[in-house]
Amino acid sequence: MKDTFFNYIHELQDTITSKLEAIDGKAKFQEDIWKRPEGGGGRTRVIEHGNVFEKGGVNISGVHGKLPDSMQTYFGVEDANFFACGLSLVLHPKNPMVPTVHANWRYFEMYDQDGNIVDQWFGGGQDLTPYYLFEEDAIHFHQICKTACDHHNNNFYETYKARCDEYFYNSHRNEGRGIGGLFFDYCKATSDMSMQNWYDFVTEVGDSFLEAYVPIVEKRKDLDYNKAQRDWQEIRRGRYVEFNLVHDKGTLFGLKTNGRIESILMSLPPHVQWVYDHHPEPGSKEEELINVLKQPKNWV
Repeated sequence: MKDTFFNYIHELQDTITSKLEAIDGKAKFQEDIWKRPEGGGGRTRVIEHGNVFEKGGVNISGVHGKLPDSMQTYFGVEDANFFACGLSLVLHPKNPMVPTVHANWRYFEMYDQDGNIVDQWFGGGQDLTPYYLFEEDAIHFHQICKTACDHHNNNFYETYKARCDEYFYNSHRNEGRGIGGLFFDYCKATSDMSMQNWYDFVTEVGDSFLEAYVPIVEKRKDLDYNKAQRDWQEIRRGRYVEFNLVHDKGTLFGLKTNGRIESILMSLPPHVQWVYDHHPEPGSKEEELINVLKQPKNWV
């Protein structure tokens, strides 16, 4: 399973980066091949200063070795080894009318000292973070997510949409990071779902990413915007940074397993503002977004 999924994310990275380069029309992804001293490595691809994408990364990794003590405590195991692989992407467009997007699809195995698999699971999801709310974009993104889920279980979308709203939440701000999507983790074999069934589900969600995001980019990337709207985008990016550094478990896992810092922190946007006690104008488009972030909506 680990080889099958690792091959899948290699191909998916190629598919996604090729499409994004075509959309941008200017910038190309810079590739870094890196090795992890404890075992494994990855292929980081970053795009910057484009016509459409101010900064973005589409990264894959496959790492293995002894599970660090802090993570053994977290999982409640002793003397465990692990293998983890996944694709993680974040795209920060230049135009504030185009939403930021994040996605991640991953697989994890844990072993005893004899090399036997003692646990394995899939995780992942995709979520949208707009700066200006276009309801038709939110509906489109969520509809693609729901369609992918419904092919496997009619309850998946409702369950994983709710988990996304709960997970990508800045509790210290009492607001969501964005308008959600899907979030699933610890997807293990059961009487209803084999690991192959989970693989089929996760890869269908991964394959749906471009269909979910690209039409939104193409519709919004050439819209006019002004400096005030750009300032608002940078203020909201600050909230994105706060979530990633304060709450995100993937960032924590990467840092605690001696992950590659540049790859872990590639999710951070290049231009951000923190304005003291900032509040949008009552009745404005900016306030409209905040109201939705404080109370998640059912988009489909």
